[in-house]
Amino acid sequence: MASFPAWVTTDRLKIGTVVVISIIHALALAAPFTFSWTGFFLCLILVWVTGGLGITLCYHRLLTHRSYRTFKPIEYVLTLFGCLALQGGPITWVATHRLHHKESDEEPDPHTPMHTFLWSHIVWNFFRDPQLDCYDKIRRFAKDLDKDRVIRFLEKYFFFIYLALAITLYAIGHVVSGWKLGLSLVIWGCCVRTVLVWHFTWLVNSATHLWGYTNYKTTDNSRNTWWVALVTFGEGWHNNHHADQRSAAHGHRWWEIDQTYITIKMMQWIGLARDVVKPGRLSQLRSKENPEADSVPPIDDPDTVVEG
Repeated sequence: MASFPAWVTTDRLKIGTVVVISIIHALALAAPFTFSWTGFFLCLILVWVTGGLGITLCYHRLLTHRSYRTFKPIEYVLTLFGCLALQGGPITWVATHRLHHKESDEEPDPHTPMHTFLWSHIVWNFFRDPQLDCYDKIRRFAKDLDKDRVIRFLEKYFFFIYLALAITLYAIGHVVSGWKLGLSLVIWGCCVRTVLVWHFTWLVNSATHLWGYTNYKTTDNSRNTWWVALVTFGEGWHNNHHADQRSAAHGHRWWEIDQTYITIKMMQWIGLARDVVKPGRLSQLRSKENPEADSVPPIDDPDTVVEG
């Protein structure tokens, strides 16, 4: 088993990505020296806003899988939150994830774990995948998003939006209590928070394809990993997700707590979410009690169950 895919060469290295990820990790090491309770609680809040709402609720369940629908202004605000996680623009993120589902755990999977844990966790970010190395290739996997001018704008300027947040946090802290608080808000609200959300998200790519248990028979090595679910707002129930990709609910047993699905149901209750996709017949057919079940359906499976 090779450490990296055969296509990995130095000319495919994304130097800018390596530099940004390295700098933010290095700045996060200043956390003990810039600690403030304000910065700490800001970090926790933004982990939820950018990771829970931006990545999990929006980038993944809304934009990638259309597990529910909401009003466009809300979709745009949630997408903005996703941009603040600094995991790429919404179109690139969605295209990468849809390709992952199409080729899950096989060689073409952008972050396949068939090489090493480190490749599937972080190193894959550092190289330009030949399947996604230009915008024309990327938008093939996200044609629905490419049609939206606002989403295209956020795709193009997500990094500057992130920088604007950092500048704003410093300015607020400086005005309120001087440069020390400003620095604390930047280190904790941007750097520490970004590193945490990065690694929480990357654990779904790595850990949940290596360790855990299965509820369903799938064609890949997806696993349910409780401790990943805990820090990713329900994304760690990954075998359930791969067995029923469009379902808004990733926790399929009573004790598989899915914080994001709870959020979706609350949004539905107050009229902000509709067409919520729930686990249906196909999911049940793939349980361990039905080992003869077929492979998982494509993202747009016609047998998906939709509730009001």
